[in-house]
Amino acid sequence: MPQQSSTSAAGRLRRRAPAFDRAAEDWLALASDRDAAFERTVSLDGGEIVPTVTWGTSPEDSLPVSGNVPDPAREPDATKAEHIRDALDYMGLRAGQPISEIAIDSIFIGSCTNARIEDLRAAAAIFKGRKSKVPGLVSAGSTLVQRQAEQEGLDRIFTEAGLEWGASGCSMCASTNGDMLQPGQRAASTTNRNFKGRQGLGSRTHLMSPPWSPRRRSPATSPT
Repeated sequence: MPQQSSTSAAGRLRRRAPAFDRAAEDWLALASDRDAAFERTVSLDGGEIVPTVTWGTSPEDSLPVSGNVPDPAREPDATKAEHIRDALDYMGLRAGQPISEIAIDSIFIGSCTNARIEDLRAAAAIFKGRKSKVPGLVSAGSTLVQRQAEQEGLDRIFTEAGLEWGASGCSMCASTNGDMLQPGQRAASTTNRNFKGRQGLGSRTHLMSPPWSPRRRSPATSPT
């Protein structure tokens, strides 16, 4: 099931608490036997995972923020090398450029999958008491989320930081209702699509998580 569809389905289940609770009991019962044997056990420390952002024109074009933009000359696959060259040209980046040195022009915190109440709380925690050095737009993933965020005062945190608190909806995720970037503008975006022109003709989108969007290492993007 697509992520957006599954998110909507989960929302409907939450509103039907008894049905959701019964379903949760069934799901939690699907556990391995206590004496089950596994070929391999992998343990990961989430605190050691470096935040990931995209550099190109597809969600798969992603790297740790501590990494460098790929060099097509070092890619042995001809098709992938051509994609890298095309993406670098469109995004206005150079091979080997540190991800942390990419300056952005705008911040967009939105989309139905990454502007849930938990996402808005996480981003607001970073912005609280600070001022953004670049303009930005915040659009809750749904009207219910927008109302809850306003009840919690999250909208005021964003506006006091210098961002615009917009109406819920697709907004800049799909460049609707006039919410879009200008040609050549670069955005730190919490959406899940970064194809050419996704946020406006000639727009350049860098996908990242809601808590990371206000934390970009570039001096042009970090809150003061």
